[in-house]
Amino acid sequence: MSIRKHYQFEGVKGIKVGRVNQGINTQFIVYRLGDTLIDAGPSNQWKHLQDFLDESPVRQLLLTHHHEDHSGNAQRIAEKFSILPKAPIQGQEKLEKGYKTPLLQKMVWGSPLPVKTQVLDAQETLSDGSIVVPVHTPGHAKDLTVFFLPEQKYLFSGDLYISRKLKMLRIDENLQQLIDSLKKVLTLSFQTVFCPHAGVIEDGKEALQDKLSYILELCEEAQSMKETGSDTQEITQKLLGKEMLTSRLTRGNFCKENLIEEALLVDLAKTSAPS
Repeated sequence: MSIRKHYQFEGVKGIKVGRVNQGINTQFIVYRLGDTLIDAGPSNQWKHLQDFLDESPVRQLLLTHHHEDHSGNAQRIAEKFSILPKAPIQGQEKLEKGYKTPLLQKMVWGSPLPVKTQVLDAQETLSDGSIVVPVHTPGHAKDLTVFFLPEQKYLFSGDLYISRKLKMLRIDENLQQLIDSLKKVLTLSFQTVFCPHAGVIEDGKEALQDKLSYILELCEEAQSMKETGSDTQEITQKLLGKEMLTSRLTRGNFCKENLIEEALLVDLAKTSAPS
């Protein structure tokens, strides 16, 4: 059963769509600032997005990364409004040529339609002249790029945030890069975070700081247990609990043990939370 909810925060509008009404990762919010869209939403939710898109013409579509929940409708939006979406250079090939989608993700989001894109500029602009600064933040994905609006103190976070506490990791995610990306973003002057899964977070900078602190504490605890002889499964069970059904459904592609394995690789001597 699909879900729909409308958001309004200052000049930002959003619509939440998804298959089931539980779990932030089964839901997705497409945001718009006037005639600019941030991400395209999952392809299997297209019919629920059309009324939202028809409220007024779309002049530009900015994609945070290639994952199917973010790019699924980019081609349809491009055709509907005769525009060429903009995307991080690191994800352009996958967006245009397509890529294999894991079965569970295909069931939740559908498959993305291949789409041609142009590269994000160092600065983008909204129709009112506001500046949008793309900031490359790899870790979750090699091409993940967030959008910082310095005048409004907004951050459109793609999948950099999702929640304050990270509990699982995809097998292709890099925790050291994620830590570095969080530290980079936390040097920016923003307040409100617009997350496509968790919604509008008014204490957004604090939320991202909490996430970074949690990750670093988890790394310290995991590495301490490793030094005393615990193996990865024991550390996972102690710090994160039993694996969820998601682990079996994805055959280990998305699970708690992936997070602990990455936590054990983080160089804590070179990494510390910002003061």
